[in-house]
Amino acid sequence: MSDWKASRMATRPVGVVGWLRVVARGGVLATVVYGGLLVLLLARLLERPLCGLNRPVTPYITQGVCRAALVILGIGYLQRGSPLTAPGAVVANHGSWLDIFALNAAQRVYFVAKSEVAGWPGIGWLARATGTAFIARKGSAAKAQQALFEARLRAGHRLLFFPEGTSTDALRVLPFKSTLFAAFYSLCLDNLLHIQPVTVVYHAPEGADPRFYGWWGDMTFAGHLLQVLAAPRQGLVEVQFHDPVPVDGFADRKALAEHCERVVRSAHPLAPA
Repeated sequence: MSDWKASRMATRPVGVVGWLRVVARGGVLATVVYGGLLVLLLARLLERPLCGLNRPVTPYITQGVCRAALVILGIGYLQRGSPLTAPGAVVANHGSWLDIFALNAAQRVYFVAKSEVAGWPGIGWLARATGTAFIARKGSAAKAQQALFEARLRAGHRLLFFPEGTSTDALRVLPFKSTLFAAFYSLCLDNLLHIQPVTVVYHAPEGADPRFYGWWGDMTFAGHLLQVLAAPRQGLVEVQFHDPVPVDGFADRKALAEHCERVVRSAHPLAPA
């Protein structure tokens, strides 16, 4: 196991006041998230039979909930650049479960997640309802995943990938795996699609461990959520949208993956070069 995975972040005792913050913030957050989920499901009852795979309404609900979630948590938000408008996909570094809120707040996207996420309590329901595309980590599923990606892209969905393959301590950018990029070269859409690299940078609350917002190793979701909810002060998440690049501007998936990694890493002030 690498050093960054082996290291552990010291957690602060929550305390009585901290628990009050957990109850206050957590209660409002749960109401907004699951209330938004209910509204989304009701809207989808009409949207699905009328529009099929297209989702002209529900992504706006998801975006609104994610913006509200950051406000409820008290986490500052700074956006640089503009989200992709051309047909294509988005790739970003992955530091935390908070990426879902941060990346959805500025754009309407559909995440690509490992199939295990679909079964996670609470999170799995939200992921399925918001149109997450689930992929299996096995070669036998490659053709089915290719067909899924093609259908979603042809429907105008903007998919968002995390090419690192795992979340980190939010202080580094891991090498991008080129496997997922292969789909863009096998859909007969490479002359139409653009890929937009996005850098997500978390600035920890004053006096906190710089890795405060990172979620990695064997950290539990519940434990990390508790620490974030209990924090007396919050920090800032910065999302930088870089210039999109055409898929057919690169010879193969490895060249495209290397370019995206280089751009994302260059804009991350905390990550080593």
